[in-house]
Amino acid sequence: MKKEAMLYEKLENKTARCYLCAHRCVVGVSQFGLCGVRQNIEGVLYTLVYSEAISSNIDPIEKKPLYHFLPGTTSYSVATIGCNFKCGFCQNWQISQISKKDDSSLGRELEPGQIVKEAKKKGCRSISYTYTEPTIFFEYAYETAKLAKEAGLYNVFVSNGYMTKEATRTINPYLDAINVDLKSFREEFYLENCRGHLEPVLNTIKLARELNIWIEITTLIIPGKNDSEQELRDIAKFIASIGKDIPWHISRFHPDYKYVDYEATSIEVLKKAYEEGKKAGLRYVYLGNVLDDSDTHCYNCGKLLVRRIYFAVEENNIDEGKCSFCGTIVSGIY
Repeated sequence: MKKEAMLYEKLENKTARCYLCAHRCVVGVSQFGLCGVRQNIEGVLYTLVYSEAISSNIDPIEKKPLYHFLPGTTSYSVATIGCNFKCGFCQNWQISQISKKDDSSLGRELEPGQIVKEAKKKGCRSISYTYTEPTIFFEYAYETAKLAKEAGLYNVFVSNGYMTKEATRTINPYLDAINVDLKSFREEFYLENCRGHLEPVLNTIKLARELNIWIEITTLIIPGKNDSEQELRDIAKFIASIGKDIPWHISRFHPDYKYVDYEATSIEVLKKAYEEGKKAGLRYVYLGNVLDDSDTHCYNCGKLLVRRIYFAVEENNIDEGKCSFCGTIVSGIY
């Protein structure tokens, strides 16, 4: 569905500048932004994916992954096509790397009110804007998030973090949590692999923390790309500088899309990343896409707080946001 975009300005000669993501595309008449789902039609910038869901599912919140946000609950998860990054290792490339330039008939109509109604009906505590990049279907997420908040539901972004400060501040009143994919700590990596830059992602992480949006960070470790000890150390130190209570999810890479010739990440490298996180002082470090190290322990007394098997919570010893054994505050939303 076509709908006039938020956060853009009209320029000379009917061009338009988008202020949603850090590309800040200047879009000529009849042209698309880099995301492929926003088009300039006679000087007005439109989103072409409003209420067009390419995917909608009920997921455990742990799948986002969010481990310190309403653990053991479910989240109604929704996405449209498109993305503002062009990562060759994308795990959801079938829906993220297509655009309205290629096919205008993808997705099914799913209005914001329907999403909220379904989420309530299915007993979900939150709605997640995920699978692809929520920044590029911002209007859809924004309107849904407002209705969700009115209905007593929480809202979650699963994002590459490449949004502008304007977009982050606009969604802030309705956004409760965000998982940011910090893909690397090198500018060259973002330029070569994502067609983006590192600094805007770091700025989003800092601003989310400043705005009291609960944040968790994920890094997909790709052999030969971002797995050096120095880079892992730099990522860990950066996260710790923002907040030692920010959970860091270290995720195992599996060959996919344009990276089918790469090997899966070794457990040894994942363990090294885990150690770097702990050395930096991070209280909560988790391994993803493996069976180990997904449990939460109290950083003070060391007792088991949350036991997880796959994405299911089997045991929860967090009582009103505190360790039930020693009373230490466990950062998060419970």
